[in-house]
Amino acid sequence: MSERQVLGPRDRPDIKYWIPLSLQHVFAMFGATILVPLLTGLSPSAALFSAGSGTLIYILVTGARVPAFLGSSFAFIPPLISISSAYGMPYALGGAFAAGIFYCVAAAIIRVAGTGWLDRALPPVVIGSVIVVIGLNLAPTAMGMAMNDDAGNYSLAMLSIAFVTLGVTVAANIFLKGFFSTIPILIGLVSGYVFTLVMGHFFPAYDIIDFQTVRDADWFGLPAFTPPKFNFVAAFTFIIVSLATICEHLGDMLVTSKVVGQDFYKSPGLHRTLSGDGLATAWAALWGGPPNTTYGENIGVMAITHVYSVAVIGGAAVIAVVLSFFQKFSALIRTIPTPVMGGISMLLFGIIASSGLRTIVESGVDYKDKRNLTISSVVFVIGIGGGRLAFNVGGGIQFQLAGVALATLVGIILNLVFPRAKKHL
Repeated sequence: MSERQVLGPRDRPDIKYWIPLSLQHVFAMFGATILVPLLTGLSPSAALFSAGSGTLIYILVTGARVPAFLGSSFAFIPPLISISSAYGMPYALGGAFAAGIFYCVAAAIIRVAGTGWLDRALPPVVIGSVIVVIGLNLAPTAMGMAMNDDAGNYSLAMLSIAFVTLGVTVAANIFLKGFFSTIPILIGLVSGYVFTLVMGHFFPAYDIIDFQTVRDADWFGLPAFTPPKFNFVAAFTFIIVSLATICEHLGDMLVTSKVVGQDFYKSPGLHRTLSGDGLATAWAALWGGPPNTTYGENIGVMAITHVYSVAVIGGAAVIAVVLSFFQKFSALIRTIPTPVMGGISMLLFGIIASSGLRTIVESGVDYKDKRNLTISSVVFVIGIGGGRLAFNVGGGIQFQLAGVALATLVGIILNLVFPRAKKHL
């Protein structure tokens, strides 16, 4: 296969190229996919299993016509953390399951009514502001992981590990070319890990990696699955956040369509791509994996390689599932130091916020319009400031809506209530 040969979604590469091309997609998604469970307390092996099997479900639902890999969604980190802290992780997974089903409901509406209702409820000023909130809402988490030791005390040694990791990740993201430009997270993670290991041999403060869990783990075994539990608060919280991620899905499909040169909005249709995303998310929740989303990292790989083969994506999905059953591999992932994850998170969470700003800028949102200025201002303060709506509903049950979910709901209400400025001819 020549370097510039294009493989379309329906094409299959020769077997000697198939596995390397699929491995490339595994490397591209790996760092971000395992980062979400490490940040939220879920199992990395379950995340790999649900990402791989969820991608296969997506391929099936879309008729093997859309090359997209589904991995752990960063947008759902805030509700995963907040709901699991208040009710326990099983209820957070129940909320994720509800979000996946809501995707399917939205897909059915889109099939009948189109996307106009989404445009009215969630214009760029709301979506962009909410995405900024998602990123900045996570900033204290990133800095806590970067600066504090296991006891929660400030540590200069931990901060140095975080900065080394961040520096390498930023350098890899900006300066590396070709394939290596698609895996800066993985490069930064490995570099921070090696730095910690080396420094740990000379300074006790850096000796924080313990391989005992790796030695104790079996070579093979089932991933650590966690079944979901359900309550109204968790379901409602995740459904509110999913309004923003549905719009993110629409954007991902638009970008993928431009990269591949086919209109996936029409064939197989947004209702199929969104249903595939939703079913994959619901499936992940059943097994203790984080909600899934189509990955921009893998879109970047396709743009560089000109290989758009669904078969290659399917191969990557199978590899991810196989890796999830290697228990020593999962145990090794868990030895990654917290400040290493903090250093990577400093960049990733900032990129999420910056992508929200990009949405606002590229959509031409006019902040001379008091309507837009007011909506963004209120969304920012509620979302970043820790806004919370809570009250007892009886039977010892408390309803609570906070952070990103509350900011999204308020943004939608303000957008629908505030009159739009009249356009003069």
